[in-house]
Amino acid sequence: MEIIKLNATRREDSGKSASSRLRRAGQIPAIAYGRELAPLSVAVSPKALLQVLGSDHGKNSVVELAIESGETLTVMVRDYDYHPISRELVHADFIQVKLDQPVDVHIPFRTVGKPKGVVTGGVLQQIFRTIPVRCLPEKIPSFIEIDVTELDMGESFKASGLKLPEGVKALLSDDQTIAVVNAPEKAGAEEEAKPAAGAPAAAAAAPAGAAAAPAKGGAAPAADKKDKK
Repeated sequence: MEIIKLNATRREDSGKSASSRLRRAGQIPAIAYGRELAPLSVAVSPKALLQVLGSDHGKNSVVELAIESGETLTVMVRDYDYHPISRELVHADFIQVKLDQPVDVHIPFRTVGKPKGVVTGGVLQQIFRTIPVRCLPEKIPSFIEIDVTELDMGESFKASGLKLPEGVKALLSDDQTIAVVNAPEKAGAEEEAKPAAGAPAAAAAAPAGAAAAPAKGGAAPAADKKDKK
């Protein structure tokens, strides 16, 4: 994976007024933090950040945050906020990562091919939209796909059948179903009963084995939380 460079400047001021001035100047407030990094308030270009988010790896991109002082940090996008009306980026969180230490991320998952069971009237159900994996930052795949052409009615594809790049491990049990071809009436019933946890939302990068990341900006000073409003 190519590491994307993103320029940043340190922020000394905080609060709504300071954030408004930043946005008028074409910047947005952001914060970078990690296990070995105290919360660092910075400002970045929303246009440049959108380019990162729109790249092949999207939120899973590895970013070299180049701070004006000459300091550089290797980070990934932890979270970001849009304005509820204008839909413009207004804030971002970055989490520090190390290239020699694995991270846990969710990778977009898709199927290719038309299953045999669908040809005969069945319905393909994709249980997961993203697959949780663990790997080194530079080995993060941009997506995971499986060929479901051979799936017949009532057959399923298990996590054990995933073919992942070397060094990438799926964080699912081998018998976890990730796609299945059901009869139409059964598919409808299962869709109504499917638990919310059936398809986990994309998660931010976190060092492997780390405790759950703090709530939005949880490690940041209270002033930074105000910046996002």
